[in-house]
Amino acid sequence: MSEQKPLLIIAAGGTGGHMFPAQALAERMLRAGWRVKLSTDARGARYTGGFPHSVEIEEVASSTFARGGAVAKLLVPFRVLGGVLAASFKMLRDKPAVVVGFGGYPSIPAMAAAWLLHKPCMIHEQNGVLGRVNKIFAKRVDVVACGTWPTTLPEGVEGIHTGNPVRGTVLERAGAGYITPGPYPMSLLVIGGSQGARILSDVVPAAIAMLPEALLMHLRVAHQARDEDGERVAAFYADHGIPAEVEPFFYDVPARMSEAQLIISRSGASSVADISVIGRPSILIPYAVAAGDHQSANARGLAEAGGAIVIPESKLTAEALSEQILSVMDTEEGARMMAEAALSVSKPEAAEELQKLVEELAQKGK
Repeated sequence: MSEQKPLLIIAAGGTGGHMFPAQALAERMLRAGWRVKLSTDARGARYTGGFPHSVEIEEVASSTFARGGAVAKLLVPFRVLGGVLAASFKMLRDKPAVVVGFGGYPSIPAMAAAWLLHKPCMIHEQNGVLGRVNKIFAKRVDVVACGTWPTTLPEGVEGIHTGNPVRGTVLERAGAGYITPGPYPMSLLVIGGSQGARILSDVVPAAIAMLPEALLMHLRVAHQARDEDGERVAAFYADHGIPAEVEPFFYDVPARMSEAQLIISRSGASSVADISVIGRPSILIPYAVAAGDHQSANARGLAEAGGAIVIPESKLTAEALSEQILSVMDTEEGARMMAEAALSVSKPEAAEELQKLVEELAQKGK
């Protein structure tokens, strides 16, 4: 009976970087016979479409000092406290076996409630630098699992390198055969994190237009751009005769990655994990103002293995990017070696590692 199944509460914030690994763990725990609840806010709920239907979605009150005016900021502690109290009452009723936090402000209520009620709990940090919320809980949980290695941790805290879990749709394409660049239809995928990236919309189309005609005649582009940038990006490609799909969000990114000869991307933790598990050459442009410059840390392992070229935002020009695109797309052997190097640093078993940690915690909590 479903009441006898152990319950896992997953707490995750409102970006794809937090939600995709949370989804990967949810998929595994359901298959292992667990009940799964996801605790998030309204922003995070937008990412729940890919979660299995049997995951119970629970929206909680949380807040951040990063948004809103002075009055909104004054109300933040009260909203968070209300969320913690509500989460505590629910946990007293639901009795979770384990609580896992993936970071982001919406994870605060469930993680704080788990700590107050002495529930077995752990956090998973996707990036090479702890996020603000995970930093708060790093010394208050039983286990700190790390997606990127090494991860900078507070003194006295030991991390376990699990890797970043990827969704089932990515795992299905793990190590998918790579078609090297050549004189046939080729695909270039441009992704900028869950919200697109303005700088990629500004620079990438011009960089692609500078490529030699012999290469352009075989190239099609899929470019993720913010709503407000989409029209001008699509118009630029059309004016230059470059076949391109421009969308604010691609729902089939794993399929597009597996078909691509090259991926141009931000170096968010989930993007880096997906690229390495599928095994594709990439040009990574770390988000310059990411907290603690964590996107540079995320890109390091892939770049050092030879699977990615990293261009800092400060050095990103159409000319520099075009030169690097050509360096990959014009050398069949080099592109193949980059794809193999990306695969060599992948951790497709990351969700399985997290599952084991959850099950171990559940046993200790009995």
